[in-house]
Amino acid sequence: MKAIQLQSPGGLDHLKLVDLPTPGAPQAGEIQVRVHASSLNYHDLGVVSSPIGKREGMIPMADGAGVVTAVGAGVTEFKAGDAVVSCFFPTWQAGRATIADFATVPGDGIDGFAREVVNAPATSFTLAPKGYTHEEAATLTTAGLTAWRMLVINGSIKAGDTVLVLGTGGVSIFALQMARAMGATVIATTSSTAKEKQLLAMGASHVINYKDNAKWGDEVLKLTGGRGVDIVVEVGGPSTLPQSIRACRVGGHISLVGVLTGFAGDIPTVELMRKQQTLQGLIVGSRQDQQDMIRALDNFDWKPVIDSQYPLEQIAAAFEHQKAGKHFGKVCLSF
Repeated sequence: MKAIQLQSPGGLDHLKLVDLPTPGAPQAGEIQVRVHASSLNYHDLGVVSSPIGKREGMIPMADGAGVVTAVGAGVTEFKAGDAVVSCFFPTWQAGRATIADFATVPGDGIDGFAREVVNAPATSFTLAPKGYTHEEAATLTTAGLTAWRMLVINGSIKAGDTVLVLGTGGVSIFALQMARAMGATVIATTSSTAKEKQLLAMGASHVINYKDNAKWGDEVLKLTGGRGVDIVVEVGGPSTLPQSIRACRVGGHISLVGVLTGFAGDIPTVELMRKQQTLQGLIVGSRQDQQDMIRALDNFDWKPVIDSQYPLEQIAAAFEHQKAGKHFGKVCLSF
C-alpha cells in the first residue's frame, strides 16, 4: 500500500511516499479500513514541521475517512461496506476530558491516516454522516468536532445567540455553519475582501476586516448594541484573545482552541474577571461527542466547505497551500 512517512529531522521536504506491506486480516475487536481521504489541520502541520520528538518513519495525519473492508471477531457495530471516519482521541470514548497530551492521537503519538489501509480497534472510528463524500467526512474528526464542542457542549448555544468566529479556517467555517443551522446570528472576522463576500454569502450577518480595524472587539460591541456576543470561537490565541474578551458579553463564553498567533502573551485578566466570562480551553472531543455531532449533521442541509483537494503524493504541496493562509474551509488529501 502507499503511505507517507516523516523522515528525520522533519519538515515538509522530509515527507516521503513509500510502499508498505498491506495489513493482514483484522484481529478481534478491530476493523480494516480502506482510507480514501484525510484533511489537513494546523496540528498536523505542526507535527510534520517540528524536528523534535518525532520517531523516524511516523505516518502523519490525524483525520481519516474510508470504507470498512473487513471486521475482526466480536465486532458488531460495523460491517464491510460501511463508510466510517476516525476519532482524534481513539481512547477517549465518552465523558469528561481526561487526556492532556497527544500520545494516543493518530499522526502524532501513533501512526496516522496518510496511508491506504489501516487496521485499528473498532472503537477508533464512527460511522460517517449519510451522503457525505470521504473528503467531507474527513473534515469532521478534528475541525468539525472542535466546532461542535465549542458551540454545543461547552457553549450551550441556543437559537437567538450571537456567535463571533475568527477567520476562515476549518473550525471557524464549521462554527459559522453550525451556529446558523441552530438559529444563531454570526459575526465573522477576516483580512480579505474576497473572503468577506464568501462569509456573507454563507450567512454571516457582519464581517469585520481585522487588518483595517485593529480594535475589532469594539466594532463587535457596536454591532451588538454594546452587549457583546454570547460565544466566541477563539482560534487565534494570545494576540486575538484581548479583542475576543472585549467583544464577548458579560457572562459570555470564550472557547479557546487555537495558537495561530503564538503560545503565550499578555491577557487582560481584569476585563475577563470584571465581565465574568468563561474562558475554556479545549482539544477536539470524545467518540461519543462525535457520534452526537454526526446525528445532528444527518439532519442539517449543509455540507463541510472544501477549499481544495490534493493526491496523497502531493501532501507537501497541500501543506504549503495551508501555510499560505489563502484557503477558505478545509484542505483535503484524496486517495
